[in-house]
Amino acid sequence: MFIDEATITVRSGDGGRGSVSFRREKYMPRGGPDGGDGGAGGDVFLEASPHLNTLMDLSRRRYYAAENGRAGAGNNRTGRSGADAIVQVPVGTIVREVLDEDTAMTEAPLLGDLVKAGQRLLVAAGGKGGRGNKSFATSTHQVPRIAQEGIEGTERRLYLELKLLADLGLVGLPNAGKSTLLSRISAATPKIAGYPFTTLSPVLGVVEQSDYRRLVVADIPGLIEGAHTGQGLGTDFLRHIERTRVLVHLVSVESMDVDTLLEHYRTVEQELSLHSSGLRDKPRLVVVSKVDLILPEEREAICKELGERLEARVLSLSGVSGLGVNEVLNAAAELLPLADKE
Repeated sequence: MFIDEATITVRSGDGGRGSVSFRREKYMPRGGPDGGDGGAGGDVFLEASPHLNTLMDLSRRRYYAAENGRAGAGNNRTGRSGADAIVQVPVGTIVREVLDEDTAMTEAPLLGDLVKAGQRLLVAAGGKGGRGNKSFATSTHQVPRIAQEGIEGTERRLYLELKLLADLGLVGLPNAGKSTLLSRISAATPKIAGYPFTTLSPVLGVVEQSDYRRLVVADIPGLIEGAHTGQGLGTDFLRHIERTRVLVHLVSVESMDVDTLLEHYRTVEQELSLHSSGLRDKPRLVVVSKVDLILPEEREAICKELGERLEARVLSLSGVSGLGVNEVLNAAAELLPLADKE
């Protein structure tokens, strides 16, 4: 199950109480105060893990707490600090603090964006330990019988939103051949069928190329007109396109009509632009899919005419037969340096 949103509560540990103690040893009846400080409470961190690609675990467990610090003791012994709580999240997780239930989650204050494996974000700092009575001794107050309580930890409610990080994002209308292509080039197993919306959540696949280059490819569920307003699968998965470096736009050749292909292409491009202006400028590759259904000369004519009308390079492939797949992957990989310059 693919879960890309979760709300959790985190609490850092309380600081330990300072100690009230006096040194009592043989031949030292007035050894003075020796109460140690309390230990600090544990912090709560979110850590980006490359081994996760969904927030499913966090949607099941919604409360995370660090350990409290221990109290100080005599003989100037400081209490043990509480253990930190480290919560694993997928790479690409955006973290916001929920302050007001009436405010939309996506408009809550941003705390951080975990975009690199191993990156950590402190979301709740542990409370400091209280001072023992030794800290209150002065020349005029040599027998203090007071100590501080530890400072309480912090509790926060967090909204987590996952935006997949991928080199290539496959976009297009439903049944454009995206899932078939992904299953062809990687070990991913998206659902494939002859009806729309067979892919109900984004699917990631890893492609190993002959030059030892590795590409992460995301199959984004089919878009339809009005997707940016919630039509079809709506905005649930449009967010994942924002993090892809290069878009591979597939249009199915089944219609055998360049005007229809052009209409399908513009429908999806309009939805991408309306969702985010940044998507308009992403490097993209236009690909005519399912060309195993037509003759080679028809394929060449369609690609040539579509390319002229779009004023762009247009390639073709068949996810079923594998025709043109390597050429498309190589061409898309060549666009990655352009994406890094943006």
